[in-house]
Amino acid sequence: AWVGRMARAGVPTVQLRFKSDDPAAIAHEVRAAVQAVQGTSALLFINDHWREAIAAGAYGVHLGQEDLDALPAPALQELRASGLRLGVSTHGYAEMLRADAVGPSYLALGAVFPTTLKRMATAPQGVARLAAYARLMQASYPLVAIGGIALEQFAAVRATGVGSIAVVRALVTAPDPERAAEQLMNALKN
Repeated sequence: AWVGRMARAGVPTVQLRFKSDDPAAIAHEVRAAVQAVQGTSALLFINDHWREAIAAGAYGVHLGQEDLDALPAPALQELRASGLRLGVSTHGYAEMLRADAVGPSYLALGAVFPTTLKRMATAPQGVARLAAYARLMQASYPLVAIGGIALEQFAAVRATGVGSIAVVRALVTAPDPERAAEQLMNALKN
């Protein structure tokens, strides 16, 4: 429901993050998300479930480092052959180099600030480190800042050179998520 809601609000890229061990539930949610963005211009990335993303016709898949490490070469070749775009989360320069080896469509850099959405194995990077990573990688890939980012931090995050900013809490905890999406998209442009 959130994927469709944000797509209809004009958010250009949305991601389904659905954690489950139930293959039927995963397949159902991925198909529902693909259907939810139909008729909008939103690009849909599916977190982790790349085979289901291929089957449902999603635009792309987003993998974390552990998922990338667990992906055998034949599976990576299958993912590449599907035409699915690939985004990869990174939490430091060593992970950026590992992600570079698979030639992703974009790199997610973070967590910039503390986040409550998932347990992080690394400390927040902060804006200064994000800027250094952006300088190192900006010629190679589109860069997305992730992790604990709110509207108040958009100007500082944008100044680092990243092209996009991912948010969750800034939308799902807002009293009017559509209005919050509009404000965040305007802040990204300015």
